Amino acid sequence: MSTRRSFLASLATAILLAGGLLLGCGGGGGGSGATIDIGSLQSMTGPTNTFGTSCDNGIRLAADEQNGRGGLLGKTINIITADTESDASKAKSAVLKLLDQDRVCAVLGEVASSRSMAAAPYCQDKKIPMLSPASTNPEVTKYGDYIFRSCYIDDLQGAWIAQYAAENKMPTAAMLVDQQQDYSKGLAKAIEAEYTRLGGKIARTENYRTGDNDFSVPLTAIKDSKPDIVFLPGYYSEVPAIVKTARELGITCPFMGGDGWESDKLIERGGAALEGCLFTTHSDSNDPDPRVQGFVTRYKAKYGKVPDAMAVLGYDAANIMFKAIQTAGGTEGPKMRDALAATRDFPGVSGDITINKDRNAEKPGVVIEIKTGKFQMKQRVGLKKPNP
Repeated sequence: MSTRRSFLASLATAILLAGGLLLGCGGGGGGSGATIDIGSLQSMTGPTNTFGTSCDNGIRLAADEQNGRGGLLGKTINIITADTESDASKAKSAVLKLLDQDRVCAVLGEVASSRSMAAAPYCQDKKIPMLSPASTNPEVTKYGDYIFRSCYIDDLQGAWIAQYAAENKMPTAAMLVDQQQDYSKGLAKAIEAEYTRLGGKIARTENYRTGDNDFSVPLTAIKDSKPDIVFLPGYYSEVPAIVKTARELGITCPFMGGDGWESDKLIERGGAALEGCLFTTHSDSNDPDPRVQGFVTRYKAKYGKVPDAMAVLGYDAANIMFKAIQTAGGTEGPKMRDALAATRDFPGVSGDITINKDRNAEKPGVVIEIKTGKFQMKQRVGLKKPNP
C-alpha cells in the first residue's frame, strides 16, 4: 500500500511540474516555466489577411533568431497566434483567448487600429503589455499605460501626405474615407488639418465602407470637383477597385494613401490603374540601408519572398518586446511596461525607434510611388511634424 501511495505522489508531482512548463510565462507566475509565451494578435484570415500573415511572419522570424541566441532569461520564446479574422468584433474573443486560455505575458498586435482598440481594454485590465506594430490611429494608446505602439501615428503620417501634395503643387484635393475603419477616419482628419493649414482646399469629401463593391456614386461626385489629387486613406482591400473605377470614369489625377495600402495584393488587383499613385509607409525593401537588406535576406531565406512593411513592423515590435523582457529581468507586467516606456533609439529595421511619454513611437517613414507596376521609394520622410 505504501508503494502505491509513493507512486501516486510521484505521479502527482510530475503532473504539477508538467503543468508549470506548459503554462509558460502567463500562468507560471511571470515566466517560471520553460517558455516565455507571447501572443501575436493578427488578421490571419479575412479581407486584410496579408497584414496579419506578414506581421506574424516577422514576429516569428525575430523569435527564431532570439531563440538561436539562447532565448530570453534562459527560456525559449513561444509565439502563440490568435486570428481576428480582419474583424474588430472578433478581436475581443481572440485577445481573450490569448490572455485567459494561453495566459501570455505580452501581446503583439493588432495591425489595424479598430481591432487594436477592441483588444486594448482587456490587456489594460489584466495589466498585460500590448505593443501594436502598425496601428496608427492616435486613440489606440489612450486606453491605458499598458498599451504601446512601435509605429508612427496618423498625425505624423497625415502631415507627410499633406506636405507631399502641397510641395508638389496640388492645391485642390478630394477625399474618400472608409467610414467603417477608425484608421481611415483618423488619417483623413490628420491629412485635412495639415493640407488646409498649408493653403490647400478639400473640394469634396465622400465616404464608402469596407466590403463595398460599387464606388461609382462617390467617385462621380469627386470627378465633378476636378481635384489635383485624391486622398484615399483606406485599406488595400478596397483601394484597387476604387482606383480602377475612377479611371473608368475619367479621373486621371493621382490617388494617395497611407500604410493601409501596403500589400503585395495592391498592384496584383489594381494593375495599371495605380500607375503614378503614392502612399506613405514604414519601410521599403529596396532601401540600401544594411539593416533593411540584412532583414530582406533573412526573411527571404525563411519564407521564400520579399518582406513587406508589415513584416518589418512585426519584426521590430517583437525585438522591442524581447529587449523589454530582458531589461525587466522577468515577465511581470509592471516591470515590462516600464521597460517598454524607457525604449530610446532602438535600432529597428524600419529606423531608430523611441517610445515617447504617450507610449507612441517617434520614427521616420517613406513615400512610395507605384511606377512601372512596382513599389519605388520616392523619398524618405523624417520627424517633420505639422506646425501649430
